[in-house]
Amino acid sequence: MTRAGRDGTLSAVSFDLSVWALPNGATPEQVRAAVRQCREGWHGEQHPDPRVVGFYRAITASYPDRPARPDTPWEVAPLHAAADHVEMNLHPTCPDQVLLDIERLAGEHDLMLFDAQDGSVYPPPARVRA
Repeated sequence: MTRAGRDGTLSAVSFDLSVWALPNGATPEQVRAAVRQCREGWHGEQHPDPRVVGFYRAITASYPDRPARPDTPWEVAPLHAAADHVEMNLHPTCPDQVLLDIERLAGEHDLMLFDAQDGSVYPPPARVRA
């Protein structure tokens, strides 16, 4: 993804995705509301959802976020992990495989995907069967 600067030149910006552990049947608008609350700094007191913990452990096992290193797909590290979600700011040139892994792991952990670029919400992808 690119963005035009004040001088008209194009510069790369991060590609932002987040995964959300909301109750079964949550609507896209409920996901967007949760995103807004997070951006406003509101994180309720709750225990980490095991789905989020599992996703975070799995994605960082493949793509470590600590310590921050130039050879990872993360534009911002460490990842923003809360009790009900993980936000990922990816380098604009990250390999497609990273996005495929995020989608696969979201499905395995029954998480909703939020695409910050256009506000799209995707239900959990079909679970991968071994």
